[in-house]
Amino acid sequence: MSDTPKLNKREFFKKAGLVTAGAVGATTLAMPYVKAQSPIRWRLQTYAGPALAEHVVKNAIDWFNTAANGEMVVELYTADQLVPHGELFRSVQNGTIDAAQSDDDSAAAPVDVKVFGAYFPLASRYSLDVPALWHWHGLKEIWEEAYAEIPDVTWLSTGAWDPCNFGTTKPIRSLADLQGLRVYTFPTAGQFLSKWGVVPVSLPYEDVEPALQTGELDGICWSGTTELHTVGWANVLKYYLTNPLSGAWAGSYFVNTAKWNQVPPHLQQLYRMMIDSSHYYRQHWYWAGEANFRLNGKLELTSIPDAEWKTVEDEAIKFWDEIAKQSPRSARVVEILKKYNADMVRAGAPYRYGA
Repeated sequence: MSDTPKLNKREFFKKAGLVTAGAVGATTLAMPYVKAQSPIRWRLQTYAGPALAEHVVKNAIDWFNTAANGEMVVELYTADQLVPHGELFRSVQNGTIDAAQSDDDSAAAPVDVKVFGAYFPLASRYSLDVPALWHWHGLKEIWEEAYAEIPDVTWLSTGAWDPCNFGTTKPIRSLADLQGLRVYTFPTAGQFLSKWGVVPVSLPYEDVEPALQTGELDGICWSGTTELHTVGWANVLKYYLTNPLSGAWAGSYFVNTAKWNQVPPHLQQLYRMMIDSSHYYRQHWYWAGEANFRLNGKLELTSIPDAEWKTVEDEAIKFWDEIAKQSPRSARVVEILKKYNADMVRAGAPYRYGA
């Protein structure tokens, strides 16, 4: 007969219940996050107004908030809603807001490479040039290096938006037509365009349409035709110049470093995936939109002859050389841009046509 003690049914369940309760307690203590606790809450401000934000960031944030499953919520604010756009970078830095989506240039990022954000003149021909340059030609590593020198802000990613063309109330059919035009544009683009007599004007985003209506502005060199139609600017413009100042806007996602470090690794990865989803969506939304609105939009298309526009392209290279002198790092970026564009010409169609 076995000497093993026997338990009756009541004693067995009593002991089993104690063990189970202990196991549950141990599991609970070991978990780094309990869903019942308050979610991490972030405020992100974008450069875009409400209509454009629907496509350039809001959809991706909605996806993130759903996938985060209550562990984290990102609240979106549009252009100038919490802070003026020119103070956007500093506001991320001092923790007034947690994150931002903008180009480096107009957000006044205190880095030498900020001039290459937004629309660096004639640096790209197509939207795919931007991710190719960042991911496969060394710009990602340069941006990481540059922002590592800036306290309290972490740069996460740069992607492509739409091309940059003139939308105007007056027709542009030659470079002479640019003389004296008052244009809403980006800081570095305005610096370059001033060579042809363009007068850059800085305004809050929501004031652009009224300024066009009153004649304070003659046009915009801020976007492609998709944005002009999406935000309503096409309603108060008449013409669209097909010659592009740039093939794609280069925009970035920034976060406050301390807030980023408090986010668990799995949510950091989800946030990066949200950014990539945002980049991907814009690639096809803008590509389809630019063609659609050229064919079916409200604006009359005008062009400057290729031979005359070639002088702008030549001046762009001189401008690049001027920018290269501002720092060794800027010189490295310019060297990459020159080599990349030369390689695309050598590669031929579809990378470059008519080169």
